[in-house]
Amino acid sequence: QVQLVESGGGSVQAGGSLSLSCVASGFASSTYCMGWFRQAPGKEREGVAAIERGGRTNYATSVKGRFTISKVSTRNTVFLQMNSLEPEDTAMYYCAADSPCTQVARFLREGPPVSTSGWGQGTQVTVSS
Repeated sequence: QVQLVESGGGSVQAGGSLSLSCVASGFASSTYCMGWFRQAPGKEREGVAAIERGGRTNYATSVKGRFTISKVSTRNTVFLQMNSLEPEDTAMYYCAADSPCTQVARFLREGPPVSTSGWGQGTQVTVSS
């Protein structure tokens, strides 16, 4: 089972920036997808950004051009740089990973399968207007 440890997040005013990081362990395969999902109170979970081992990325339309996901493969670490934050970005952000995985768009759209995936503990991002 994949295990994940998140860090980062916090509070910022609209237009500001925050970054998140996530370290994974326990990959079952050399292929993996890692990404960020968020959930605001009263709303459904939403895929934000994801990356697969080869470097292909996928983003939610609402964050394209503002958020950047990147990775350091040797450390199984993924980063999410969030710029131009908006109050609508306020949510609990969760790191998720799945292995084996190569379909990064599907990973972000459908979320990883329970049987092979892992989730972080969540970190709060609050953007004030």
